[in-house]
Amino acid sequence: MNNRRVVVTGIGALTPIGNNLQDYWGNLIKGVSGAGPITHFNAENFKTQFACEVKDFVATDFLERKEARKLDLFSQYALVVAKQAIDDSLLNTKEINPDRSGVIWGSGIGGMQTFFTESVNYGTGNGTPRFNPFFIPKLISDIPAGHISIKYNFRGPNFTTVSACASSTNALIDAFNYIKWNKADIFIAGGSEACVFEPGIGGFNAMMALSTRNNDPKTASRPFDKNRDGFVMGEGSGALILEEYKHAKKRGAKIYAEVVGSGLTADSHHITAPHPEGLGAKNVMKLAVEEAGITTSEVDYINVHGTSTPLGDIAETKAIKHLFGQHAYNLNISSTKSMTGHLLGAAGVIETIACIMAVKNNIIPPTINHETKDPEIDEGLNLTLNKAEERVVNYALSNTFGFGGHNASILVKKYTE
Repeated sequence: MNNRRVVVTGIGALTPIGNNLQDYWGNLIKGVSGAGPITHFNAENFKTQFACEVKDFVATDFLERKEARKLDLFSQYALVVAKQAIDDSLLNTKEINPDRSGVIWGSGIGGMQTFFTESVNYGTGNGTPRFNPFFIPKLISDIPAGHISIKYNFRGPNFTTVSACASSTNALIDAFNYIKWNKADIFIAGGSEACVFEPGIGGFNAMMALSTRNNDPKTASRPFDKNRDGFVMGEGSGALILEEYKHAKKRGAKIYAEVVGSGLTADSHHITAPHPEGLGAKNVMKLAVEEAGITTSEVDYINVHGTSTPLGDIAETKAIKHLFGQHAYNLNISSTKSMTGHLLGAAGVIETIACIMAVKNNIIPPTINHETKDPEIDEGLNLTLNKAEERVVNYALSNTFGFGGHNASILVKKYTE
Protein backbone atom coordinates (compact mmCIF):
# COMPACT_ATOMS: atom_id res chain seq x y z
CA MET A 1 0.00 0.00 0.00
CA ASN A 2 2.96 2.34 0.57
CA ASN A 3 3.45 2.89 -3.17
CA ARG A 4 0.33 5.06 -3.37
CA ARG A 5 1.33 8.46 -4.75
CA VAL A 6 0.24 11.65 -2.99
CA VAL A 7 -0.30 14.89 -4.91
CA VAL A 8 -1.31 18.47 -4.10
CA THR A 9 -4.52 19.51 -5.84
CA GLY A 10 -5.56 22.65 -3.94
CA ILE A 11 -3.92 25.46 -1.97
CA GLY A 12 -5.17 28.12 0.42
CA ALA A 13 -3.03 30.87 1.95
CA LEU A 14 -3.72 33.71 4.37
CA THR A 15 -0.45 35.42 5.24
CA PRO A 16 1.10 38.74 6.25
CA ILE A 17 2.00 39.37 2.60
CA GLY A 18 -1.14 38.15 0.86
CA ASN A 19 -4.61 36.88 1.69
CA ASN A 20 -4.69 34.31 -1.10
CA LEU A 21 -2.23 32.11 -2.97
CA GLN A 22 -1.66 34.47 -5.88
CA ASP A 23 -0.88 37.51 -3.71
CA TYR A 24 1.24 35.49 -1.30
CA TRP A 25 3.38 33.96 -4.05
CA GLY A 26 3.62 37.21 -6.01
CA ASN A 27 4.87 39.13 -2.98
CA LEU A 28 7.32 36.38 -2.05
CA ILE A 29 8.95 36.67 -5.46
CA LYS A 30 9.02 40.46 -5.20
CA GLY A 31 10.67 40.31 -1.79
CA VAL A 32 7.93 42.20 0.07
CA SER A 33 8.14 42.46 3.86
CA GLY A 34 4.94 41.96 5.84
CA ALA A 35 6.26 43.62 9.00
CA GLY A 36 4.79 46.78 10.52
CA PRO A 37 3.57 48.31 13.78
CA ILE A 38 1.24 46.09 15.80
CA THR A 39 -2.43 47.00 15.36
CA HIS A 40 -4.09 44.16 17.30
CA PHE A 41 -3.34 45.86 20.64
CA ASN A 42 -1.49 48.84 22.07
CA ALA A 43 2.14 47.67 22.17
CA GLU A 44 3.80 50.93 23.23
CA ASN A 45 5.00 49.46 26.54
CA PHE A 46 6.42 46.28 24.98
CA LYS A 47 10.05 45.73 23.98
CA THR A 48 8.81 44.68 20.55
CA GLN A 49 6.16 46.89 18.98
CA PHE A 50 5.86 45.35 15.52
CA ALA A 51 4.91 42.07 13.90
CA CYS A 52 3.87 40.52 10.59
CA GLU A 53 0.09 40.74 10.85
CA VAL A 54 -2.51 39.58 8.33
CA LYS A 55 -3.80 42.73 6.60
CA ASP A 56 -7.39 43.76 5.84
CA PHE A 57 -8.96 40.65 7.31
CA VAL A 58 -12.61 40.99 8.29
CA ALA A 59 -14.05 37.69 9.50
CA THR A 60 -17.59 38.51 8.40
CA ASP A 61 -16.39 38.85 4.81
CA PHE A 62 -16.01 35.08 4.89
CA LEU A 63 -18.13 33.80 7.78
CA GLU A 64 -21.60 34.43 9.11
CA ARG A 65 -21.50 36.90 12.01
CA LYS A 66 -22.98 34.34 14.42
CA GLU A 67 -20.41 31.74 13.35
CA ALA A 68 -17.47 34.15 13.59
CA ARG A 69 -18.37 35.14 17.18
CA LYS A 70 -17.94 31.52 18.27
CA LEU A 71 -14.45 31.23 16.80
CA ASP A 72 -11.04 32.38 17.95
CA LEU A 73 -9.03 34.17 15.27
CA PHE A 74 -6.86 31.12 14.58
CA SER A 75 -10.00 29.12 13.77
CA GLN A 76 -11.38 31.89 11.56
CA TYR A 77 -8.13 31.83 9.61
CA ALA A 78 -8.36 28.03 9.31
CA LEU A 79 -11.87 28.01 7.87
CA VAL A 80 -10.96 30.69 5.33
CA VAL A 81 -7.94 28.82 3.93
CA ALA A 82 -9.75 25.49 3.96
CA LYS A 83 -12.42 27.00 1.71
CA GLN A 84 -9.77 28.55 -0.52
CA ALA A 85 -8.06 25.18 -0.92
CA ILE A 86 -11.29 23.31 -1.67
CA ASP A 87 -12.39 25.96 -4.17
CA ASP A 88 -8.95 25.91 -5.80
CA SER A 89 -9.07 22.12 -6.14
CA LEU A 90 -12.55 22.23 -7.72
CA LEU A 91 -13.42 19.47 -5.31
CA ASN A 92 -17.11 18.63 -5.13
CA THR A 93 -17.35 17.43 -1.54
CA LYS A 94 -20.73 15.79 -2.24
CA GLU A 95 -19.20 13.47 -4.82
CA ILE A 96 -16.40 12.00 -2.71
CA ASN A 97 -16.52 9.29 -0.06
CA PRO A 98 -16.73 11.19 3.25
CA ASP A 99 -15.38 8.21 5.19
CA ARG A 100 -12.20 8.30 3.07
CA SER A 101 -11.72 12.07 3.52
CA GLY A 102 -10.01 13.59 6.55
CA VAL A 103 -8.70 16.74 8.19
CA ILE A 104 -5.39 17.08 9.99
CA TRP A 105 -4.56 20.51 11.36
CA GLY A 106 -1.59 21.97 13.18
CA SER A 107 -1.36 24.76 15.74
CA GLY A 108 1.39 25.32 18.24
CA ILE A 109 -0.60 27.47 20.68
CA GLY A 110 -4.27 27.53 19.67
CA GLY A 111 -6.70 30.13 20.97
CA MET A 112 -4.32 32.39 22.87
CA GLN A 113 -6.45 35.49 22.32
CA THR A 114 -9.53 33.79 23.76
CA PHE A 115 -7.69 32.50 26.82
CA PHE A 116 -6.13 35.91 27.49
CA THR A 117 -9.36 37.87 27.03
CA GLU A 118 -11.46 35.59 29.22
CA SER A 119 -8.80 35.49 31.93
CA VAL A 120 -8.47 39.28 31.99
CA ASN A 121 -12.24 39.68 32.14
CA TYR A 122 -12.40 37.30 35.10
CA GLY A 123 -9.47 38.97 36.87
CA THR A 124 -10.95 42.44 36.59
CA GLY A 125 -14.41 41.37 37.73
CA ASN A 126 -15.74 40.62 41.21
CA GLY A 127 -14.37 37.11 41.32
CA THR A 128 -17.59 35.47 40.18
CA PRO A 129 -16.69 32.83 37.55
CA ARG A 130 -18.62 34.04 34.52
CA PHE A 131 -16.98 32.63 31.43
CA ASN A 132 -18.24 32.60 27.87
CA PRO A 133 -19.86 29.20 27.16
CA PHE A 134 -17.67 29.02 24.05
CA PHE A 135 -14.49 29.68 26.06
CA ILE A 136 -13.17 26.11 25.91
CA PRO A 137 -14.41 25.28 22.37
CA LYS A 138 -12.79 28.49 21.11
CA LEU A 139 -9.35 28.01 22.61
CA ILE A 140 -8.53 24.30 22.21
CA SER A 141 -5.99 23.62 19.47
CA ASP A 142 -7.94 20.81 17.83
CA ILE A 143 -11.08 22.82 17.16
CA PRO A 144 -10.27 24.02 13.58
CA ALA A 145 -10.02 20.40 12.44
CA GLY A 146 -13.42 19.74 13.95
CA HIS A 147 -15.02 22.80 12.35
CA ILE A 148 -13.56 21.99 8.93
CA SER A 149 -14.73 18.37 9.06
CA ILE A 150 -18.24 19.42 10.11
CA LYS A 151 -18.46 22.05 7.39
CA TYR A 152 -17.42 19.68 4.60
CA ASN A 153 -18.62 16.35 6.04
CA PHE A 154 -15.15 14.80 6.07
CA ARG A 155 -15.63 11.75 8.31
CA GLY A 156 -12.20 10.16 8.00
CA PRO A 157 -9.17 10.71 10.28
CA ASN A 158 -9.52 13.99 12.15
CA PHE A 159 -7.03 15.38 14.65
CA THR A 160 -4.53 18.11 15.41
CA THR A 161 -0.75 18.00 15.59
CA VAL A 162 1.01 20.11 18.23
CA SER A 163 4.79 20.31 17.96
CA ALA A 164 5.42 24.05 18.38
CA CYS A 165 6.70 25.57 15.15
CA ALA A 166 6.74 22.17 13.41
CA SER A 167 3.00 21.63 13.98
CA SER A 168 1.63 22.20 10.48
CA THR A 169 4.47 20.29 8.83
CA ASN A 170 3.60 17.39 11.11
CA ALA A 171 -0.01 17.72 9.93
CA LEU A 172 1.06 17.52 6.28
CA ILE A 173 3.33 14.55 6.96
CA ASP A 174 0.59 12.66 8.80
CA ALA A 175 -1.85 13.28 5.95
CA PHE A 176 0.79 12.14 3.45
CA ASN A 177 1.32 8.92 5.40
CA TYR A 178 -2.37 8.15 5.93
CA ILE A 179 -2.93 8.36 2.18
CA LYS A 180 0.11 6.21 1.45
CA TRP A 181 -1.10 3.63 3.97
CA ASN A 182 -4.53 3.50 2.28
CA LYS A 183 -6.31 4.88 5.36
CA ALA A 184 -7.84 7.70 3.29
CA ASP A 185 -7.86 9.18 -0.20
CA ILE A 186 -7.99 12.90 0.47
CA PHE A 187 -7.12 15.35 3.24
CA ILE A 188 -7.44 19.00 4.04
CA ALA A 189 -4.20 19.54 5.92
CA GLY A 190 -2.42 22.62 7.18
CA GLY A 191 -2.26 24.89 10.18
CA SER A 192 -3.11 28.26 11.66
CA GLU A 193 -1.82 30.59 14.34
CA ALA A 194 -2.88 33.97 15.74
CA CYS A 195 -0.56 35.01 18.55
CA VAL A 196 0.10 38.71 17.88
CA PHE A 197 -1.43 39.61 21.23
CA GLU A 198 -0.11 40.69 24.61
CA PRO A 199 0.85 37.24 25.94
CA GLY A 200 2.42 36.19 22.64
CA ILE A 201 4.62 39.25 22.27
CA GLY A 202 5.26 39.59 26.01
CA GLY A 203 6.11 35.93 26.45
CA PHE A 204 8.61 35.79 23.61
CA ASN A 205 10.06 39.15 24.71
CA ALA A 206 10.69 37.65 28.15
CA MET A 207 12.70 34.91 26.43
CA MET A 208 14.61 37.56 24.44
CA ALA A 209 13.60 35.68 21.28
CA LEU A 210 12.00 38.55 19.32
CA SER A 211 13.70 41.27 17.33
CA THR A 212 13.44 44.71 18.91
CA ARG A 213 14.25 46.68 15.77
CA ASN A 214 11.28 49.00 16.37
CA ASN A 215 12.77 51.82 14.31
CA ASP A 216 12.78 49.73 11.13
CA PRO A 217 10.35 46.79 11.31
CA LYS A 218 10.46 45.88 7.63
CA THR A 219 14.15 44.95 7.85
CA ALA A 220 13.93 43.26 11.25
CA SER A 221 13.61 39.70 9.99
CA ARG A 222 17.08 39.18 8.53
CA PRO A 223 18.09 35.50 8.47
CA PHE A 224 21.84 34.84 8.10
CA ASP A 225 22.71 38.51 8.58
CA LYS A 226 25.37 39.20 11.22
CA ASN A 227 23.15 41.84 12.84
CA ARG A 228 20.04 39.67 13.25
CA ASP A 229 18.59 40.03 16.74
CA GLY A 230 15.67 37.59 16.87
CA PHE A 231 12.59 36.52 14.98
CA VAL A 232 9.57 38.57 13.98
CA MET A 233 6.18 37.25 15.07
CA GLY A 234 3.83 36.41 12.22
CA GLU A 235 0.27 35.10 11.97
CA GLY A 236 -1.96 33.45 9.43
CA SER A 237 -2.80 30.09 7.94
CA GLY A 238 -2.29 27.73 5.04
CA ALA A 239 -4.06 24.64 3.72
CA LEU A 240 -3.34 21.95 1.15
CA ILE A 241 -5.61 19.44 -0.48
CA LEU A 242 -3.53 16.26 -0.44
CA GLU A 243 -4.97 13.53 -2.61
CA GLU A 244 -4.14 10.05 -3.77
CA TYR A 245 -2.88 10.30 -7.34
CA LYS A 246 -5.41 8.00 -9.04
CA HIS A 247 -8.26 9.61 -7.10
CA ALA A 248 -7.12 13.02 -8.35
CA LYS A 249 -6.69 11.86 -11.95
CA LYS A 250 -10.10 10.19 -11.99
CA ARG A 251 -11.85 13.46 -11.18
CA GLY A 252 -9.64 15.46 -13.56
CA ALA A 253 -7.97 17.55 -10.88
CA LYS A 254 -5.12 19.90 -11.63
CA ILE A 255 -1.95 18.86 -9.84
CA TYR A 256 0.55 21.34 -8.42
CA ALA A 257 3.24 18.94 -7.22
CA GLU A 258 3.83 15.53 -5.67
CA VAL A 259 4.78 14.91 -2.04
CA VAL A 260 7.51 12.26 -2.02
CA GLY A 261 9.41 12.37 1.26
CA SER A 262 9.23 13.29 4.92
CA GLY A 263 11.26 13.12 8.09
CA LEU A 264 10.69 13.54 11.82
CA THR A 265 13.44 13.69 14.45
CA ALA A 266 14.28 15.20 17.82
CA ASP A 267 17.35 17.22 18.77
CA SER A 268 17.26 15.73 22.28
CA HIS A 269 19.38 18.68 23.34
CA HIS A 270 17.58 21.73 24.82
CA ILE A 271 14.01 23.01 25.14
CA THR A 272 14.60 26.12 22.98
CA ALA A 273 18.14 26.08 21.54
CA PRO A 274 19.01 23.92 18.52
CA HIS A 275 21.76 21.34 18.60
CA PRO A 276 24.87 23.46 17.89
CA GLU A 277 25.99 21.24 15.01
CA GLY A 278 22.45 20.82 13.66
CA LEU A 279 22.43 17.07 14.32
CA GLY A 280 18.63 16.72 14.45
CA ALA A 281 18.25 18.98 11.42
CA LYS A 282 20.74 16.93 9.43
CA ASN A 283 19.01 13.66 10.32
CA VAL A 284 15.50 14.90 9.51
CA MET A 285 16.53 16.09 6.04
CA LYS A 286 18.32 12.79 5.45
CA LEU A 287 15.16 10.85 6.26
CA ALA A 288 13.07 12.91 3.82
CA VAL A 289 15.57 12.44 1.00
CA GLU A 290 15.85 8.70 1.66
CA GLU A 291 12.08 8.21 1.72
CA ALA A 292 11.84 9.96 -1.65
CA GLY A 293 14.33 7.45 -3.07
CA ILE A 294 16.65 10.14 -4.41
CA THR A 295 20.19 11.27 -3.69
CA THR A 296 21.09 14.51 -1.94
CA SER A 297 22.51 15.80 -5.23
CA GLU A 298 19.00 15.86 -6.72
CA VAL A 299 17.62 18.43 -4.25
CA ASP A 300 17.46 21.86 -5.88
CA TYR A 301 16.02 24.09 -3.16
CA ILE A 302 15.71 24.16 0.62
CA ASN A 303 13.25 26.51 2.29
CA VAL A 304 15.00 26.62 5.64
CA HIS A 305 13.53 27.17 9.08
CA GLY A 306 15.71 30.30 9.08
CA THR A 307 14.07 32.30 11.87
CA SER A 308 16.69 35.06 12.09
CA THR A 309 17.91 33.96 15.51
CA PRO A 310 21.64 34.01 16.31
CA LEU A 311 21.98 30.27 17.05
CA GLY A 312 19.35 28.75 14.76
CA ASP A 313 20.61 30.08 11.44
CA ILE A 314 24.15 28.89 12.12
CA ALA A 315 23.09 25.40 13.21
CA GLU A 316 20.85 24.88 10.17
CA THR A 317 23.50 25.90 7.65
CA LYS A 318 25.95 23.54 9.35
CA ALA A 319 23.41 20.74 9.03
CA ILE A 320 22.97 21.42 5.32
CA LYS A 321 26.74 21.31 4.75
CA HIS A 322 27.10 18.09 6.76
CA LEU A 323 24.39 16.28 4.81
CA PHE A 324 24.75 17.66 1.31
CA GLY A 325 28.54 17.99 1.19
CA GLN A 326 29.78 19.69 -1.95
CA HIS A 327 26.25 19.81 -3.38
CA ALA A 328 25.36 22.29 -0.63
CA TYR A 329 27.04 24.90 -2.83
CA ASN A 330 24.99 23.98 -5.89
CA LEU A 331 21.50 24.20 -4.42
CA ASN A 332 19.51 27.28 -3.49
CA ILE A 333 18.63 28.07 0.10
CA SER A 334 16.23 30.76 1.27
CA SER A 335 14.25 31.81 4.32
CA THR A 336 10.85 33.20 3.42
CA LYS A 337 10.42 34.15 7.08
CA SER A 338 12.41 37.22 6.10
CA MET A 339 9.15 38.36 4.48
CA THR A 340 6.34 36.65 6.39
CA GLY A 341 7.86 36.62 9.84
CA HIS A 342 7.50 33.43 11.86
CA LEU A 343 3.97 32.02 11.86
CA LEU A 344 4.85 29.58 14.65
CA GLY A 345 2.67 26.47 14.17
CA ALA A 346 1.47 27.67 10.75
CA ALA A 347 4.98 28.33 9.42
CA GLY A 348 5.51 24.87 7.95
CA VAL A 349 2.49 24.83 5.67
CA ILE A 350 3.00 28.28 4.18
CA GLU A 351 6.67 27.46 3.58
CA THR A 352 5.73 24.14 1.98
CA ILE A 353 3.44 26.16 -0.29
CA ALA A 354 6.47 28.27 -1.23
CA CYS A 355 8.30 25.05 -2.17
CA ILE A 356 5.35 23.79 -4.21
CA MET A 357 5.20 27.04 -6.15
CA ALA A 358 8.97 27.00 -6.63
CA VAL A 359 8.88 23.57 -8.30
CA LYS A 360 5.84 24.53 -10.33
CA ASN A 361 7.26 27.85 -11.57
CA ASN A 362 11.04 27.27 -11.43
CA ILE A 363 11.63 30.36 -9.29
CA ILE A 364 13.34 30.54 -5.89
CA PRO A 365 11.93 33.17 -3.50
CA PRO A 366 14.64 35.27 -1.85
CA THR A 367 15.98 35.84 1.63
CA ILE A 368 15.53 39.60 2.02
CA ASN A 369 17.13 42.14 4.38
CA HIS A 370 20.64 40.70 4.15
CA GLU A 371 23.28 43.42 4.54
CA THR A 372 26.23 42.11 6.57
CA LYS A 373 27.90 38.73 6.24
CA ASP A 374 28.13 36.57 9.33
CA PRO A 375 31.61 34.98 9.53
CA GLU A 376 30.04 31.90 11.16
CA ILE A 377 27.85 31.25 8.09
CA ASP A 378 29.61 29.94 4.99
CA GLU A 379 29.39 32.69 2.37
CA GLY A 380 29.83 30.09 -0.37
CA LEU A 381 26.27 28.86 0.20
CA ASN A 382 23.70 30.31 -2.17
CA LEU A 383 21.29 31.90 0.31
CA THR A 384 19.33 33.58 -2.52
CA LEU A 385 20.02 36.96 -1.01
CA ASN A 386 17.65 39.88 -1.63
CA LYS A 387 16.46 38.79 -5.07
CA ALA A 388 14.51 35.84 -6.47
CA GLU A 389 16.38 33.48 -8.80
CA GLU A 390 15.13 31.48 -11.76
CA ARG A 391 16.36 27.91 -12.07
CA VAL A 392 14.91 24.49 -12.76
CA VAL A 393 13.51 23.13 -9.51
CA ASN A 394 12.66 19.44 -9.55
CA TYR A 395 12.86 18.78 -5.82
CA ALA A 396 12.33 21.22 -2.95
CA LEU A 397 12.67 20.57 0.78
CA SER A 398 10.95 22.50 3.58
CA ASN A 399 12.37 22.46 7.13
CA THR A 400 10.55 23.40 10.33
CA PHE A 401 11.93 23.07 13.85
CA GLY A 402 10.02 23.62 17.10
CA PHE A 403 10.74 24.37 20.75
CA GLY A 404 11.31 21.06 22.47
CA GLY A 405 13.67 19.95 19.72
CA HIS A 406 10.97 18.84 17.26
CA ASN A 407 12.22 18.63 13.67
CA ALA A 408 10.11 18.04 10.57
CA SER A 409 11.03 18.06 6.87
CA ILE A 410 8.83 17.51 3.85
CA LEU A 411 10.02 17.01 0.28
CA VAL A 412 8.01 17.90 -2.83
CA LYS A 413 8.69 16.99 -6.44
CA LYS A 414 7.78 18.55 -9.75
CA TYR A 415 4.69 16.77 -11.01
CA THR A 416 5.06 14.38 -13.95
CA GLU A 417 2.66 11.73 -15.18
